[in-house]
Amino acid sequence: METVSIKTEQKIAWMTLNSPPANALSSTLLHDIDRALDMIEKNIDNVKVMIVHGEGRFFSAGADIKEFTTLEHAEQFEQLGRLGQKVFNRMENFQVPIIAAIHGAALGGGLELALACHMRFVTEDAKLGLPELSLGIIPGFAGTQRLPELVGSPKAYEMMLTSEPLTGKEAHVYGLANNYVKTDEDVVAKAHDVAKKIATKSKLTITDIMELVGLYKRGDGKIGFEEEAIRFGKVFMNEDAKEGIAAFIEKRKPTFTDE
Repeated sequence: METVSIKTEQKIAWMTLNSPPANALSSTLLHDIDRALDMIEKNIDNVKVMIVHGEGRFFSAGADIKEFTTLEHAEQFEQLGRLGQKVFNRMENFQVPIIAAIHGAALGGGLELALACHMRFVTEDAKLGLPELSLGIIPGFAGTQRLPELVGSPKAYEMMLTSEPLTGKEAHVYGLANNYVKTDEDVVAKAHDVAKKIATKSKLTITDIMELVGLYKRGDGKIGFEEEAIRFGKVFMNEDAKEGIAAFIEKRKPTFTDE
């Protein structure tokens, strides 16, 4: 792929945006993210968690503004927006959790990408925002829908209508980031530490959590309660549940086989 690289090690998939200097979200980069997800899905039995990060100075500084100048009709811009939404919806509903390791900036489309991830770790001086109104345009990759869910409508209005970004520290305060660290190297290490903890868990239970929280996010609360009870009953029939309970009683670490 031209703008994205992937690797998998110890049940952790790494997706690296590699389109310096800004990792701008062009249609090419969006298609490459989609293809990277295809490749990870083909190897999904060997993946329990995924990390997304950016090569160079930024996680992603936004959409490819130069590409905008090559488009002429509303339908072309709409198609670009639908492409971004399709790829990011796919990430939000992915089979395994996705962690964004954010440094430098996640602005515009870059933040919309991060919003589609399930967890976000940031450097304290990173800039996170949706500054599209400064260009006389609006977010197009579902930023208006996902940002209020995390920071609340009042703060989302403020961020979008003023185009003012949050620092990494502020993002943590407002619930946009799980935590913040000092340096670019620290943020990748922090995401990796969390991913390694997830990778020790049973794949069966990871899948259950992803799907049950997905029901909540889609507003299917009543179904979610019912489905949780059903899965809670079924999970005890798994070999991993038996191993986990035995390991707890025997005061040792469990060895899960994803069965």
